[in-house]
Amino acid sequence: MTGKNQNVVSEFLLLGLPIESEHQYLFYVLFLAMYVTTVLGNLLIIILICLDPHLHTPMYFFLSNLSFSDLCFSSVTMPKLLQDMQSQDPSISYADCLTQMYFFLFFADLEDFLLVAMAYDRYVAICFPLRYTAIMSPRLCIFLVVLSWVLTMVPAMLYTLLMARLCFCEDNVIPHFFCDMSALLKLSCSDTQINELVIFVVGGLIIVLPFLLIIMSYARIIFSILKVPSVKGICKAFSTCGSHLTVVSLFYGTIIGLYLFPSANNSTVKETVMAMMYTVVTPMLNPFIYSLRNRDMKGALGRVFCKKKFHFFL
Repeated sequence: MTGKNQNVVSEFLLLGLPIESEHQYLFYVLFLAMYVTTVLGNLLIIILICLDPHLHTPMYFFLSNLSFSDLCFSSVTMPKLLQDMQSQDPSISYADCLTQMYFFLFFADLEDFLLVAMAYDRYVAICFPLRYTAIMSPRLCIFLVVLSWVLTMVPAMLYTLLMARLCFCEDNVIPHFFCDMSALLKLSCSDTQINELVIFVVGGLIIVLPFLLIIMSYARIIFSILKVPSVKGICKAFSTCGSHLTVVSLFYGTIIGLYLFPSANNSTVKETVMAMMYTVVTPMLNPFIYSLRNRDMKGALGRVFCKKKFHFFL
């Protein structure tokens, strides 16, 4: 175990959340309820979109993929956190830690690219309404989703392989509730310059470019609305884009607050809280944002449940 490419550390210890012991059970129930809500809410959206023909449109096709991504994204970290809080065993093996890191990065980046595809869909719907069906063809929609999966697979695998080449010697305590990439780099006793360079370049492109594409899409949308200013047009545009804008604000707001405005004091606590926001809170809120503010989803919910009820009585 003393070779250059071997890891002395065979497992890590996750410190978890900074919660006092007397409040542990309360927060366990809270996080369990949030995780169950996330799973049920996103599953409900996926099922409704699959069962209701009225929702077989590009926007809801992207939404079903986003819901699947949210469900998996939350499932990467929450079950382990709940297990650690219940069993008081915060250990995680080296292989499981790298696996968790890979899927965390994968589904985080996947949501990033899916939000870009949804922004493009809204841009075409508002700026080219008469050509919307021709432009947003099923082939293009499938291509955008497949491209999103491929583009997220490569950097996540690259980060994981670069992390696997590092050595971890003595300190194996991760001050987080999951195997965060930055926390692992701080524990390594190897030279991490290559890892940090790749994270800066590739990670910056993955975050900045999609964000700029979303900004460009909405800039064109606003410009299109201003050309024909009317209260009806503005209301229609807001109803079309409101849910997506809310999700984008939640997702990028936490990322910008965490990485672009670092805090010198209590940085570990801040990173943990912000990570909870985009791994637990945002995936839980997305189903409510898209269902409570969307008449199509409410209509689909009524049609599907009425149909099931009708068949039950027959």
